[in-house]
Amino acid sequence: MSNTSDTLEKLDKQYVLNTYARNYVNFKTGSNATLTDENKKDYIDFTSGIGVVSVGHGNKKVADAVYKQMCNITHTSNLYAIEPQAKLAQKIQELSGYDIATFFSNSGAEANEGAIKIARKYGETKFDNKKYKVITLAHSFHGRTITTVKATGQKKMHTPNFSPYPDGFSYNKHIEDIYNSIDEETVAVMLELVQGEGGVQPFEKSEIQKLAKFLKEKEVLLIIDEVQTGIYRTGEFLASNLYEIEPDIITLAKGLGGGVPIGAVLTKHKDIFSPGDHGSTFGGNYLSTTASLEVLNILEQNQKDGTLKDITTYFETKLNSLYNKFQNLFYREVGLGLMRGLRVNDEETLNAIINNAFDEGVLVLKAGKITLRLLPPLTISKEEIDEGFKRLENAISKI
Repeated sequence: MSNTSDTLEKLDKQYVLNTYARNYVNFKTGSNATLTDENKKDYIDFTSGIGVVSVGHGNKKVADAVYKQMCNITHTSNLYAIEPQAKLAQKIQELSGYDIATFFSNSGAEANEGAIKIARKYGETKFDNKKYKVITLAHSFHGRTITTVKATGQKKMHTPNFSPYPDGFSYNKHIEDIYNSIDEETVAVMLELVQGEGGVQPFEKSEIQKLAKFLKEKEVLLIIDEVQTGIYRTGEFLASNLYEIEPDIITLAKGLGGGVPIGAVLTKHKDIFSPGDHGSTFGGNYLSTTASLEVLNILEQNQKDGTLKDITTYFETKLNSLYNKFQNLFYREVGLGLMRGLRVNDEETLNAIINNAFDEGVLVLKAGKITLRLLPPLTISKEEIDEGFKRLENAISKI
């Protein structure tokens, strides 16, 4: 560790609240899927900032758009109409193919809070009896606010340290369990189509379509949390498009801004909120929506011209080769698009892979207890893929 890294670690530990088990590498520059630290060591980034840097580090088109906007107006507040916000909402509607309106926030957790508020108001105003209960799934992850922690179906997240939590949330282990869990007070079911933190676990298309049809018949809202799966991460603009369903509410964040913080709640129920029901000081401001518009323009073009599909196929091929080579360590390949995972035989081995990979100069993630998670930038080059898998293979070979 260099002196600068030593200084950074001291500063961080002294002044930043201790909420992360950090690695004290000091990244200085980034280009697409490659990061470089203060010692000029480069790393292939198979994490994209946990699915955030969708168009890569240092993207010039996004940088130019942000710079131009920053030199003009950064923020005015939502007391006034914001042109790039309105254009971004239009773009999201067009790319989704759904008849929706959008509210903009700053993060995925905020987006999910907004989704729950929409559902709760729907349950309060659309029925004679109040409906407020929300069903989610075990191993789900929906955020770290008090409400979204409670919506998250992981017991470890419901620590007494932050109780009492809001009531009205329950959890099912399997999709088929949901049918018998709905009662007269159930207003919504909230799902991730591919559970990210829960182990990069996609659900079967047929079971999701069956559930969506059932919920519609029962007038129970379907909320799809696409914070990680959205913005072409699974190949389509939304995983909901891939599954061929039409949710009542969809949430987005992560890759939407390419690194600039932004979240969004999309809903078919466009008349449910009235002025004063919800808000955000920073949500949808000039800066974040300008960045997001450029991100969507880039990714839309990449999908249309086949670049995204080509890169995804190439990445999948390399991942499959790695999986087949190390059958002694991995027992399943999971995921969709560029949201991929390898199930590892045990947690100790997974941790060793992640640590070795860092030493070799490739960044990878953990999901659940035993899944090696890979979320590369959607613009990653074939050369970066080759180098990343070469380094990852070296890391695994040392175990």
